[in-house]
Amino acid sequence: MLKRITASVILIATLLFAACGELGQVEPPESAEDVRIVYIAKNVGNPYFDAIHAGFRQASEELGFEFTTTAPSTPDATSQIPYVREQIQRGVHVITISPNSTDALNRVFRQASDRGIKVLSVNSDITGSEEYRDGAILPMDFELTGKSQIELLGSLIDYEGKFAILSATTDAPDQNYWIEGMKKVLEEDPKYENMELVTIVYGDDEPEKSLREAEALLTRYGDLRGIIAPTTVGIDAAARAVENAGRAPEVQVTGLGLPNQMRRFVENGTVEAFALWSPYRVGYVSGYKGVQLALGNLEATEGSLFSTEEFGEFEMRGDAVTIAGPPLIFDKDNIDEFDF
Repeated sequence: MLKRITASVILIATLLFAACGELGQVEPPESAEDVRIVYIAKNVGNPYFDAIHAGFRQASEELGFEFTTTAPSTPDATSQIPYVREQIQRGVHVITISPNSTDALNRVFRQASDRGIKVLSVNSDITGSEEYRDGAILPMDFELTGKSQIELLGSLIDYEGKFAILSATTDAPDQNYWIEGMKKVLEEDPKYENMELVTIVYGDDEPEKSLREAEALLTRYGDLRGIIAPTTVGIDAAARAVENAGRAPEVQVTGLGLPNQMRRFVENGTVEAFALWSPYRVGYVSGYKGVQLALGNLEATEGSLFSTEEFGEFEMRGDAVTIAGPPLIFDKDNIDEFDF
């Protein structure tokens, strides 16, 4: 009898959880101090997202909103779905998320919207599924990311030779978008006609798998001139592989990385230059935008403006997209100026 009762309770709880889209509306906040914001990263253990957390926390200290964060253990396309559902059940006012897929989350995003919860895509957008979110905060103009990565590597290898890309997951929307930009500029710009992309490999944003993939590239291509890793986990792994193999500066490693993470490789000559924007700024701007949307003070339309204490005013462009700032190139001359 007890087992049947327990099973019934579990079944009822499961059905209620699955029906979260049918719950009542979340009570609107009256002030910034009433706003509850959660940030769902792609996965735990990635230092890049720790920097985004820091930006959110600073915005929370300034505005007074409640900030929490959570993330799955792996960056699979569907791994974030139960985490979004959990926050819908909690009744947060704003779900900010760095999505692992451009479309796998559409259904739960719709459930959040049905409850009056704002959904913001952070650090990358759900391209092709924009109707399921209320806005996006991008670290830079992603139309330029792929081209800028090819230009940076080209400047390091004299615009000639074979190179590979070490990416995150096969479904990662931001990396895939940037890679398409890289391919396009390689095809269309004669400046890069002597550069050859030989392969794209995926380390799933896992340190050891990324290291294995980078080591395999060095073994497979004895004449490799460079590796672009548009992910903080990947560029660290590629640098370690090249350092361990003693292949620098023969093989140039560049991509997107954190200054604190890459400082050692820059100082010992393994990496000459790499790029990134400020993930701290991404989180900070996301916190401010989320509060204004939750309070109904900001229309998610082109030209809408909101102000921040630290970085001033921001304007939304296109389909409610906010650009957090310009990219930065780090090298031995400036890397010690940054701490994130």
